[in-house]
Amino acid sequence: MKEAFLYSTERGRVRCTACSRYCLLGEGQTGFCGIRKNIGGHLFLLSYGRAAAVAVDPIEKKPLYHYLPGGRVLSLATSGCSWACKYCQNYDISQRREITGDYFKPEDVVSMAIQSGSDGISYTYNEPSIFAEYAHDIGILAKKRGLFSTFVSNGYESSESIPYLKEFLDAISIDFKGNGNDIFGRKYIGIMSYAPVFDTLKRLKSAGIYTEITDLVVPVKGVGDNLDDARNLAVWIRENLGTDVPLHFTRFHPDYLMNNVPATPIETLERHHSIAKEEGLKFVYIGNVPGHPLENTYCPNCGHELVKRFGFQIMSYRITEDGRCPFCGEDMHIIVKGKRERNPITAR
Repeated sequence: MKEAFLYSTERGRVRCTACSRYCLLGEGQTGFCGIRKNIGGHLFLLSYGRAAAVAVDPIEKKPLYHYLPGGRVLSLATSGCSWACKYCQNYDISQRREITGDYFKPEDVVSMAIQSGSDGISYTYNEPSIFAEYAHDIGILAKKRGLFSTFVSNGYESSESIPYLKEFLDAISIDFKGNGNDIFGRKYIGIMSYAPVFDTLKRLKSAGIYTEITDLVVPVKGVGDNLDDARNLAVWIRENLGTDVPLHFTRFHPDYLMNNVPATPIETLERHHSIAKEEGLKFVYIGNVPGHPLENTYCPNCGHELVKRFGFQIMSYRITEDGRCPFCGEDMHIIVKGKRERNPITAR
């Protein structure tokens, strides 16, 4: 447990500013996430140092296809979440409202990452913005040791949190789920609106944090897989972030409270892909369908297959050292080791 950084005080109560719920907490109250609590008029991160899950993953699993392809990351999670997704595959830790896990100091996590041969650390499995202070302290140490840091996030970060995250965060994967449909969000996630997610994406761009976008396509009653919503999402990305931002449409698999909903038809994912390409996005992928051709990276100019994947494994890789197509010279907007620009450590 450690006092949080992301909070303010209001007339004897504390306002958590880690996520867009902005929980206002009286003495002894805990936020929606289950891990941030008002104790004596100060907000404490109860899960600081308590890792509920630790593993080594390929960076493609996050999914980050254009950030250091082939890299390995030490993945770390605590308990709790700012969302309540009824289909969460990690519900045993994300929806848990008790603090569990082994104790690892930030320096312990960095040492584990180095000893495992990882290139960086990914804060994932549950929503990392709610344990931002723990991730921050790990990330600052990791950066000093030459490791990068990434988030796998729902994008519900607060405006106050982005400058804090920028101090250590190099890349982030934002998972929309349900094409950003507010009806879906209210019924299956427990949020009123996706507006904070769109705001976060704009702030991440301004902050210079590398971003990829994922959309879990959930086939429920035309709201989680609506093609008009998919088009609107693609248009928004094009107009606000540009055509080079990778977009992943991933397949839903039945789990948790929605284990009776069938997996997303592959044809639905392919149609989503076609719509995003029609709207001008250059790098669009299908996920959770190992071996599908739309897992691969193709040059948007000459059409050559440059990165072939099977699930999270790279089977072949043809990208120049400066991130270009070797056939026509097109910039593939892939961050390779020689091209990577690290965010400097900044002081508050």
